Amino acid sequence: EVEWEYACRAGTIAATYAGDGEAALDAIAWFGNSQNRTHPVRQKRPNAWGLHDMLGNVWEWCMDAWGKYSTDSSVPVDPRMAGRQGDRRVRRGGGWHDHARDVRAAYRYALGPVHRLYDLGFRLARGQGYQRPEGEPPGGR
Repeated sequence: EVEWEYACRAGTIAATYAGDGEAALDAIAWFGNSQNRTHPVRQKRPNAWGLHDMLGNVWEWCMDAWGKYSTDSSVPVDPRMAGRQGDRRVRRGGGWHDHARDVRAAYRYALGPVHRLYDLGFRLARGQGYQRPEGEPPGGR
């Protein structure tokens, strides 16, 4: 989960990697502006690291089980709980039918892994040893 947020923010600290507010979000995400449907990827502006559709379009499953972030500074920031027992998993990013307030880097939601939704998916990630082929743009094909 923390890796998803890190990738989404791409070095920024605002609500979205394009800045704060609905106008900034409109340039990078499908949410209330989606005509009530999913859209093919790469139609909106990517973040600084070349990743498209990190916000909006479809929610993304994270491997972590749901858990609250701690406000105690002595507790590690990454609440990775992949092996923890629990019936809910984290999803991030917001979907095409969500309001702008829910389509931001910090927003998180929990859902049981047996649920199927029209705006829920996952992102395939390459390992650290991946070498981008000559001529391939950042963010993949």
